[in-house]
Amino acid sequence: MSFHETGENHDYDLVTSKKKDSKIEEEIHIKNNITKSPSNNMQLNKGNSDVDLSSPDDSLNIDDEDIYKEIGEFNEDIVKKVNIDDICLKVICKSSGDSINTISEKSGSTDIEHVVSGKSLTKRSRTISGSRTEDHFLSTESGKRVYTKGRPPWYDKTGKMLKQPYLIGICGGSASGKTTVAKAIIQRLEMPWVTVLSMDSFYKVLNEEQHILAANNEYNFDHPDAFDFDLLLDVIKRLRQGKSVDVPVYDFTTHSRDKNSKIMYGADVLIFEGILAFHKAELCKLMDMKVFVDTDSDTRLARRLHRDVNERGRDVEGILEQYLKHVKPAFETFIAPGMKMADIIIPRGGENKVAIDLIVRQVKGQLAERGYDPTKCIINNRSLLTNHSMPEELPESLILLKQTRQIIGQITKIRNRECTRDEFIFYSDRILSLLIEESMNHIPYVDHLVTMANGKVVRGRKKNTELCGISIMRAGETLEKALRNVIKDCKMGKMLIQTNEVSKEPELYYLRFPKNVNKYKILLLDATVASGAAAMMAIRILLDHDINEEDIILCSLLMAEPGVHALAYAFPKVKLVTAAIDKEINENFHVLPGLGNFGDRYYGTENKGTILEEEVSSESSSDVSPATSEENLSTEYHEANHITASTN
Repeated sequence: MSFHETGENHDYDLVTSKKKDSKIEEEIHIKNNITKSPSNNMQLNKGNSDVDLSSPDDSLNIDDEDIYKEIGEFNEDIVKKVNIDDICLKVICKSSGDSINTISEKSGSTDIEHVVSGKSLTKRSRTISGSRTEDHFLSTESGKRVYTKGRPPWYDKTGKMLKQPYLIGICGGSASGKTTVAKAIIQRLEMPWVTVLSMDSFYKVLNEEQHILAANNEYNFDHPDAFDFDLLLDVIKRLRQGKSVDVPVYDFTTHSRDKNSKIMYGADVLIFEGILAFHKAELCKLMDMKVFVDTDSDTRLARRLHRDVNERGRDVEGILEQYLKHVKPAFETFIAPGMKMADIIIPRGGENKVAIDLIVRQVKGQLAERGYDPTKCIINNRSLLTNHSMPEELPESLILLKQTRQIIGQITKIRNRECTRDEFIFYSDRILSLLIEESMNHIPYVDHLVTMANGKVVRGRKKNTELCGISIMRAGETLEKALRNVIKDCKMGKMLIQTNEVSKEPELYYLRFPKNVNKYKILLLDATVASGAAAMMAIRILLDHDINEEDIILCSLLMAEPGVHALAYAFPKVKLVTAAIDKEINENFHVLPGLGNFGDRYYGTENKGTILEEEVSSESSSDVSPATSEENLSTEYHEANHITASTN
């Protein structure tokens, strides 16, 4: 049996997978598509290889009945010899997501035998929402990184959401190139924070009977009943509200959901892609733009063959049987009618640069009308936290450790730039332990009866809630040791919030929380609070995970007054626990007088000679030179905070 290519009639033998006509080499040109990885090493860019066909009208003619009859005659030994790369090579185009593996060859040679040898094939991630090993960013053609996880501040100084995300829906048949179009839109938009959601993540969990049907290719995965539309609708609504969502990860080899879901956030632009993206009217109403990817059916079948054999471990016979029985009828019945709902129809998918540019211009125009400014709103946001007028009195939600001589002496020790690292760690740990113990006084306790060794029953107290410590990496991790010393078997979580070097704004890159984190009382851990921008983002994240504001306690060794007022203004029910308060922050949002970069000093990564540079370089209003001795540091500390030390 042979597949025949229209026009030139070059034959490919399905059984032996041998090339019958060498002229095909002259018709296929494979471009190298190489980008730099985050580690500055050159690597292949997955899902972005281009193949130019000699004629745009060339297509693969496949007779459904002939395929079905002849495949049925194959025995097991013959099927094992099929090289699906040779079958599909002619119709491979730039694609990813629902389509094919990348084929690239560094030398630029067009020799087919070398290209399809297997060494040039690289696995590609399915989609952002459903992949086990997805990257956290895409690289645009200009080399700019577009992050698909995390985001800069999405709220104002009151902690409320700034604007509603722009939602693009992309629909099309299986292996039509929907994810390619999504990535092309992201690359041309060049916006730093994007969320891509795949409908493939929302397949229903199969029961035992359905598993048997799926194993025999009898279960219809292209029917609307195969998807959990209720969960999908809830996820999209939460993303539009800027809240976090737990997106399931579907395993196509076992037809089940992974036990570990993916945590995603909304962004300035949300892209939702799936074969039935336009099937429900409720979903269509949420979309700002609806795009339908129209790709030739033969091309989609060839891509599907390539994908399912290489990535899902399926055989050719089963793929074709399922295609004829379920995929093709479902497309004609449920998917193709979605073109009537589309605002834009893109023929040839990701190859259609004109259509993609049109979409990008429309999206940029709509975002501009909504007041989106990726530089102005971000740079000003942190300044707004500290420039508004502050009341003279500290907020009621602030809890300051009792300023005993021991506390003051230990803080004086760690302020001293001459303090060795061993001493700095020792005294910091002592203060942090006292800080955690003070926080424990503000969690609920209930009466509890216990029986003593002599048999007597006494009434006591025990905590009435489960606790979870969440550290803001990396300085916040210094409080974890103290937390574990005070609370046995405490659940732990982390989030990585980095300050953008240009805008000075915090940006979320990573988080890991225990399951059902909203059922815990949260101790949020950070070493210092200056403007409060990072802490505000962390609290906003916790609220997006359905944690009550009153169930959050922020523990920090040192806080600046502007940050305290900003946090109390935005989240009045959050308790703020600290060991010391400094009066002000400078134009670079550093605490004055402060204690230097706490994380660098604790972990020993500071640049020697620059510790407490702000204290050394700044002039005191009282004409007193910067304090270097313990006595002067203590005096400066009391003057800044209007605290009178006890003489008892």
